[in-house]
Amino acid sequence: MSKVEVYYEATPNPQAMKFVLTEQIANETAYFDDPQKAQRSPLATKLFGFPWASAIMVGPNFVTVTKQDWVEWQILADPLSSLIAEHIDRNEGVLLNASDVPEDQANRGILSDDSLIVKEIKRILNTEIRPAVAMDGGDIEFANYADGVLSIHMKGACSGCPSSTMTLKQGIETRMREALPEIKEVISI
Repeated sequence: MSKVEVYYEATPNPQAMKFVLTEQIANETAYFDDPQKAQRSPLATKLFGFPWASAIMVGPNFVTVTKQDWVEWQILADPLSSLIAEHIDRNEGVLLNASDVPEDQANRGILSDDSLIVKEIKRILNTEIRPAVAMDGGDIEFANYADGVLSIHMKGACSGCPSSTMTLKQGIETRMREALPEIKEVISI
């Protein structure tokens, strides 16, 4: 009998499915879009063993799987839920070298030598935007800020999502410009 329960929910990206677990499995979020980069995650490595897997994101209580377009979720979702639950129940590892203490999410990635505007951008990303997109199985990561242009990385279900442009422009850019009028544009790289 499985100890952890795993249920799945659709994301705005039809190629990505969010598998939500009833317990915490990681202290951080990690995104892998290549099997070679997934070596620190035994779970992601296992999922990349299937030819239909194109990206895996492991979060504190979820796993977002992005599939190739030649296979349908009706075939994958139930067996994948069972596979993830079995992997967790067998304690086969989720993320290696993950911190034992959850990181202060509001300060995630904020460096002491960041400018005041970059610190505020990262704080807004960490406290407002990242939690919102995580609900859909995605993640947003700060990349750069220069000359009024904020560059971010969209990961998990956000990567390649048909509605990612709307999320970027009407959601993230609108919020950032409201908080920091010096931001002229937000782009995804």
